Amino acid sequence: MWLFLAFTSAALLGFYDVFKKQALKGHPVVPVLTLNTLFCSLIFLPFVILSAMGRIDETSIFYVPVCGWEVHQYIVLKAIIVLSSWLCGYIAIKNLPLTIVGPINATRPVMVLLGAILVFGERLNLYQWIGVLLAIFSFFLLSRSGKKEGIDFRHNRWIILAVLASAFGAISGLYDKYLLAPVESGGVGLNRMVVQSFFTFYQFLMMVVVWIVLRPPLRSPEVGSTCAQLASVARLSPLRGSGERVLWGWVFIPLVSIFLSMADFVYFYALSLPTALISVVSMIRRSSVLVSFTVGALVFHEKNLRSKAIDLALVLLSMLFLYLGS
Repeated sequence: MWLFLAFTSAALLGFYDVFKKQALKGHPVVPVLTLNTLFCSLIFLPFVILSAMGRIDETSIFYVPVCGWEVHQYIVLKAIIVLSSWLCGYIAIKNLPLTIVGPINATRPVMVLLGAILVFGERLNLYQWIGVLLAIFSFFLLSRSGKKEGIDFRHNRWIILAVLASAFGAISGLYDKYLLAPVESGGVGLNRMVVQSFFTFYQFLMMVVVWIVLRPPLRSPEVGSTCAQLASVARLSPLRGSGERVLWGWVFIPLVSIFLSMADFVYFYALSLPTALISVVSMIRRSSVLVSFTVGALVFHEKNLRSKAIDLALVLLSMLFLYLGS
């Protein structure tokens, strides 16, 4: 059951990446991410209210129990970790091709394994070491493909942010298993709906603060067009960004939230099952790169697809070895 849920989450994540790329085309990162966290919070708000009113039964998969600060402190930390990943990832995907960002994100299971070694003292078997080495080699080849598009992996700030996004995502994956694992298994044993409902709410509050802090620079002449762009979004009129016309770009922002919420709901449900393995679930979720890579090739007509496809094949092969080793 949890394997099927993991593959479903992967497919939804692939479309989430595509919609995220479209939502950021011609739009500033901070407002898009703030609206995304707002819409995600609104999606889960009815479940919180109806559960508190007793309208949702405790046996329902949508039930959100009432918890105190001893639970919410864990969720606040979860929100900080995920928001750090999202901020880095949103900026990176806005400035890089999907066919570059996707394979970088797909190396996240390797980071999860390395984190398991450092944090939990785990040891890798032969298959897992092969998977790690293949992922490292694929990253090297991907850097060579990026050079053909003028992207230097060693000095490009967007690449650094993409790697940081994957690193924070790996930390979040390890933390998720800790939060959802039963107490007798060494975890906290939190309810998955509590985690998903409230970490998006805390993220929204944090993004509002970020938006307020960054608001004065938005009035400067260097980025004065940002205010005009936001006004265009508010009027639901066409935008012009990065030299191309972006029609109805506002539609993709709620789609980002919807697909992300569905992907995370299925993901948390999979992790809540006692037999679920975080290393395997994390690997399967990274297969979302197949969706984003295909759309990047067929819809966005990105460049150097043959060499990138080889890089992607190596990443997927590394995931296969990690799966066999797990």
